[in-house]
Amino acid sequence: MRSFRLACLAASLLLGAAGLACAQSAAGFRPDGSVDLGSASVPYSHFASPESRAFFPKMLTEGDKAPPITAPIEQSRAFYDRMNSDRAARMQKLYPVKIAADTIAGVKVDVVLPAQGVAPANRQRVLINLHGGAFLWGAHSGGLVEAIPIAGVGRVKVITVDYRQGPEQVFPAATDDVVAVYRELLKQYKPADVGIYGCSAGGVLTGEVVARLIHDHVPVPGAIGMFCAGLSNLDGDSVYLAAPLNGKPVPGAPLKLDDLPYFKGASAADPLVFPANAPALLAKFPPTLLISGTRDMAMSAVIHSQTLLDRAGVDTELRLWEGMWHSFFSDPELPESKDAYRVIWRFFDRRLGR
Repeated sequence: MRSFRLACLAASLLLGAAGLACAQSAAGFRPDGSVDLGSASVPYSHFASPESRAFFPKMLTEGDKAPPITAPIEQSRAFYDRMNSDRAARMQKLYPVKIAADTIAGVKVDVVLPAQGVAPANRQRVLINLHGGAFLWGAHSGGLVEAIPIAGVGRVKVITVDYRQGPEQVFPAATDDVVAVYRELLKQYKPADVGIYGCSAGGVLTGEVVARLIHDHVPVPGAIGMFCAGLSNLDGDSVYLAAPLNGKPVPGAPLKLDDLPYFKGASAADPLVFPANAPALLAKFPPTLLISGTRDMAMSAVIHSQTLLDRAGVDTELRLWEGMWHSFFSDPELPESKDAYRVIWRFFDRRLGR
């Protein structure tokens, strides 16, 4: 029966209406277009690298150990700090860097420099990283995970910002911190030579920061990167399909970003929370790189964001990796991670200074 369901699903995808009868016999279609998937076994993608196929089950097992998002914040921060500290140590073996703690405009940052020195072509450039972590964790070690490989591959200075997070702080505290750092860096760098990027919560924050800069009539950076995150709330097919593809039940009510403690009291209709709400604002965005994977719950939001930016006339680049999960490039040994690092740096290298 299971193989029959999968065969019918393939037929419906390949044959359209011709495969509809077969699909209806295997899965229930509701009047509103909802589909009951039933039980099915989905193999891991054969398009993914052998290394990823071997790593994927281990990643799921490790993820099962994570505290629920409702756990005491100290517990979650300790768990993710251990995970990210291990990743950062592995990254430094592949991408030797020098790391220095600093404070810019009163905000704590880590400055990451390639051990062999900044390339001559990048001496007037700087990248700002905004770490992920649900606006709850990720400070320091999470930022290093996102900064080390880019600093190493690009031979460029990366400053990762320890912005304020929930539940202690609420929107727009993180935006305020990043804007303060950015404004201070503009005393040394031209806006066109500055790039901002982040993953997950950091990707959301990247969009919020640009929206704020536009709102405040501050020159925007030369380019930005939003990875495993978009300009809108989480929604679309991927918030439902990513869960079963990652060994979890299909959620009845997927997590909304504005349900996070950091957004307490904020409005989902506010363009400074979700810039997707303001097409005229999007038209002023700088060149934007968007990255996701086919098993990332944020993939639909990423694709939707690229569509909105493209409609607004923004120079965008969308990259999707087959079989990859949320923040997949946080583990540096995977070929897909190394591909992502190269794509990220090439994007900034081509656009900064234009």
